[in-house]
Amino acid sequence: MGTHPCVQFFKLKAAIGGKSSNPNGEGKFQVRKLEISDQSKGFIEPLQQLSVCDSVSNKEFEERFQELSSYGDDHLICVIEDDLSGKIIASGSIFIEKKFLRNCGKVGHIEDVVVDANERRLQLGKRVVEFLTEHAHGLGCYKVILDCGLENKAFYEKCGFKQKEIQMVKYFI
Repeated sequence: MGTHPCVQFFKLKAAIGGKSSNPNGEGKFQVRKLEISDQSKGFIEPLQQLSVCDSVSNKEFEERFQELSSYGDDHLICVIEDDLSGKIIASGSIFIEKKFLRNCGKVGHIEDVVVDANERRLQLGKRVVEFLTEHAHGLGCYKVILDCGLENKAFYEKCGFKQKEIQMVKYFI
């Protein structure tokens, strides 16, 4: 599916009623891997719309960034940066599980897909999921899985996913 590695450019037209940083309703968005400088571009802000995500200090961000970077292609966080505002408006992550099943196969796990509330209905979430899915496919994964709430089921079905079994969780905090 075209060029993947770390950077894809695309143009989107704002959906009717959708808000865009660009007054003409057309924005140029960059989809790429997370960079250390993205903390100052508001990377944490959309995550705070997804789940509990307190402020992260510069030191904490740099340490976690370095840790995740050490995993190479086995853990990727992608972001969408609005070229006009310079803000991170969407992100998602994938980690690759190496298994003994399926002839020592690999599975991609998509997590933390979020689009800033002011930028929804521009198909940015779909672009994030496609980027992550292509990454897993390119690494030879035999499947990609994710967990989501019922309210997001239809979105992921539009992205080509289907419901299978159930999710279980046990929280420690």
